Amino acid sequence: MELRKENILIVDDDVNILELLQRHLKSWNYHIFKAISVKEAVTILRDTKIDLLITDLKMPEIDGSELIKFASEHYPNVPKLVVTGFPSVQDSLVAIKSGVVDYLNKPFTKTELEAAIKKSISQHDKSAQSQRDHLKKRESYGEIIGTSDKIYEVIQIIERVKDNRATVFIKGESGTGKELVAREIHYQGKFSRAPFIAVNCGAIPENLLEAELFGYVKGAFTGADTNREGFFQAANGGTIFLDEIGNASLAVQSRLLRVLQEKEVTKVGATKAEKIEVRVVSATNSDLRALITKQRFREDLFYRLTVVEIGIAPLRERKDDIEILVDKFLFKYGIEYKDRFVKIDQEALSVLKRYDWPGNIRELENVIQSAVIMSDKTISVAHLPAHLKFNISEHSASLEPLKVVEKRYIEKVLRATGNNKTKAAEILQIDRKTIRQKLHD
Repeated sequence: MELRKENILIVDDDVNILELLQRHLKSWNYHIFKAISVKEAVTILRDTKIDLLITDLKMPEIDGSELIKFASEHYPNVPKLVVTGFPSVQDSLVAIKSGVVDYLNKPFTKTELEAAIKKSISQHDKSAQSQRDHLKKRESYGEIIGTSDKIYEVIQIIERVKDNRATVFIKGESGTGKELVAREIHYQGKFSRAPFIAVNCGAIPENLLEAELFGYVKGAFTGADTNREGFFQAANGGTIFLDEIGNASLAVQSRLLRVLQEKEVTKVGATKAEKIEVRVVSATNSDLRALITKQRFREDLFYRLTVVEIGIAPLRERKDDIEILVDKFLFKYGIEYKDRFVKIDQEALSVLKRYDWPGNIRELENVIQSAVIMSDKTISVAHLPAHLKFNISEHSASLEPLKVVEKRYIEKVLRATGNNKTKAAEILQIDRKTIRQKLHD
């Protein structure tokens, strides 16, 4: 599936409408930026090339009509589409005078929305198509390796966000390369000379995470003997990558929300805030929506972190990339182990392509590293771990009910204890009465 070239910014304080619009736009393969306030929308407009602005009118603090006026004067070439649940003649006139292409009343149908978007957006140009074709032919993009459609979609999104400071959320299973994608967002863009700071929120104790992220002043807590900068201050001007963001406490989430809203950081124990300019990229392999339901993750923070979302497919869904990745790891460890360059035969490669890789790219790399060490000139099936090879299940044809297995095991323990029920009960951690019941069931 190939994304369209258009960047669409949708603005609505109603998260249900925001998700509805996102779902429809994704079904038509548009690339989406989201904002739940006019202030956030203005930030995205300043940092990102937007091809269509879709906005509500009635929003708290700053009205959507003000956003339309701002966009009309600062970005006159960006077409604007209004969706509102409170239509009025006055609003319609203001919108039309401000260059709004179309005006949809809520509720609207998917067909009506699609027609309005097509009316508002110009056709694809040839240069954009040429650029996409060029990207798709490449086997690597920085350190990202692969030619599959799944990887191409990731590269497309990186190309769109690399030169702006919109917050990016990366989701994917463990071992898929979320930090690698975050690094390429930073190093492929115009901020590449600025710092890139990676923070594993799951590896820092909860009581220390706040101080590590935002810094602290002398005397803020026991052991704070000096003033210290946090990771956010260290990343100023560049990018901070917050891995496993779902592990952050609600207190840290509240502080992080303020950073995203106000673009400022207050050290632990300090009273004065410091202005910073940092792009925040976050990632997780957990379900943040489930954490929101359990009230363990702030919903307002979730929507601010997910202005742009990147989903990384697991390796089992892009097996066409396995051969290229294997070549990369063979070269990497050939150099690391001092010119120990080896090849891999086709039979071994077929085994690698057949396996589903629950550990994803990290698991594949570990397998290749081990095989390079164990082989001489060529990696064969013999050099691969046993769990990758074809196996026959010994129990597949003789599965039994649990009570039958339990009874057999109890009888085995009784035989081993010379039919001493007291001793058997101690080993099984059940009482003598339960033993009698299970033997007679």
